[in-house]
Amino acid sequence: MFSKDTKTSRTDAAVPHEEAALSDKDSNGLGVSVDWALASKTGAKLAPKEPSTSRYTSDAVFAELAAASIRAEGPVRDTTGLADGLPVPEAQIVGRAGWIEAAAASMKHLTGESDVEPSGLLAGKPAGLQAGAMLAFLSSAILGQYDPFTGEHGTLLLVAPNIIAVERALRVPPSDFRLWVCLHEVTHRVQFSSAPWLGEYMRSSVAVLSDGVDEPMSEFASRLTNALKNRRESDRAEDAGIVGLLRATQPVAAREAIDRLLVLGTLLEGHADHVMDAVGPAVVPSVAQIRSAFDARRRRKQNPLQRVVRALLGMDAKMAQYVRGKAFVDQVVTTVGMERFNTIWTDESTLPLLDEIENPDRWIARVLG
Repeated sequence: MFSKDTKTSRTDAAVPHEEAALSDKDSNGLGVSVDWALASKTGAKLAPKEPSTSRYTSDAVFAELAAASIRAEGPVRDTTGLADGLPVPEAQIVGRAGWIEAAAASMKHLTGESDVEPSGLLAGKPAGLQAGAMLAFLSSAILGQYDPFTGEHGTLLLVAPNIIAVERALRVPPSDFRLWVCLHEVTHRVQFSSAPWLGEYMRSSVAVLSDGVDEPMSEFASRLTNALKNRRESDRAEDAGIVGLLRATQPVAAREAIDRLLVLGTLLEGHADHVMDAVGPAVVPSVAQIRSAFDARRRRKQNPLQRVVRALLGMDAKMAQYVRGKAFVDQVVTTVGMERFNTIWTDESTLPLLDEIENPDRWIARVLG
C-alpha cells in the first residue's frame, strides 16, 4: 500500500544518514561517477516487498506520523533547550521506493555532482547499479531521517512501511512507537537548525573524500598491509569491520575526514537516542518497553549473508554509533547538565574528538574547563 507515496506538504528530497562519499573522479580515494537516476530506478525495482496493509490502515498511519512529527517538536525543544522559536516544518511520509528516490537525489546533492547525467555509454552506470542495490537493501531498514540540505528548513523523512513492520515485530503500542521514532528524527532537525554550520562541516568532510589523491599503488598496498596487521591488535570500535579497514587504508587527509564524520555521526545519533528516552513516559507511556524491545532487536543475529551485507554497508558500525554516542551524551549531561552540554553545538572546535567519545571526562575538561 505504500509504493505510491503520499506527502504532507514537502516535495524536497531527503538525505539518508548513511551518506556515501561519491563523486565524478576516479582515484585511489573514494570518488567515482555515479548515475544516480539509474541508482534510483534500480533500487526501486530491487526493494523488498512492503508489509501488507489495508487502505484505511495506510491512510491512518500516514496521518498519525504527520501529526506525531509536529507533536514531537515541543518535547524535543523542552528537553534539549534548542531551536526555541524556529519554524516547525511538516514531515514527508514515504514508502520504500520514495525513500530510495529521495536518498539518491540527496546523495547527488551532498556530493556536489552536476545535475547533468554522466555522459558516455557506460559513464556512471556500474556505480549506479551498485548504489541502487545498496539503497534497495537499506530501504527496509530506515525508519526515518532528517536531510539538512534540502528545503528552507531541511526535510524530515519518515518511512511508513518500515515503521509498521518494526512495531508489529516488537509488539509495542503503535501510537507510542510512532511518536518515539519521531522524537529521534525531530531531534536531528533541531540539531541542524540550532547549529547551521553543521551542514557545511559535513559537506566539506565529504568533499575531502570525493577529491581522492593520486599516489603510487605501492603506498596504498603498504597501508592495507599495515591496516590488516594493526586491526588484529586494536580494540577500538572505529578500527573494526569494513569501515575500520576503509579508514585505515586512506591517506591522512581522507582518514581525518572519515574520523570527523564518524565522530559527528556518533554524537548526532547518541544525542537523539538520549532525547528519545529523556522525554519519558509522560509523552511516551511505554518508552521503557519500546527501548528494551528495540535494543534486543538491534542485537538479534541475522543469517550469514545478512551479516556480510550489513558489514559491507557499515550498518553494524552504525549501530555501534547509537550505543557509544548515547553513553557519551548520558554521561556528559549527568555530569554538567543539558545547558552546558549544549556548548557542543558552538562550532567544530567544541565537537568531541575521536578519543573523547569513549572518555567523556576528557571532552568536559577540554571544552568546559
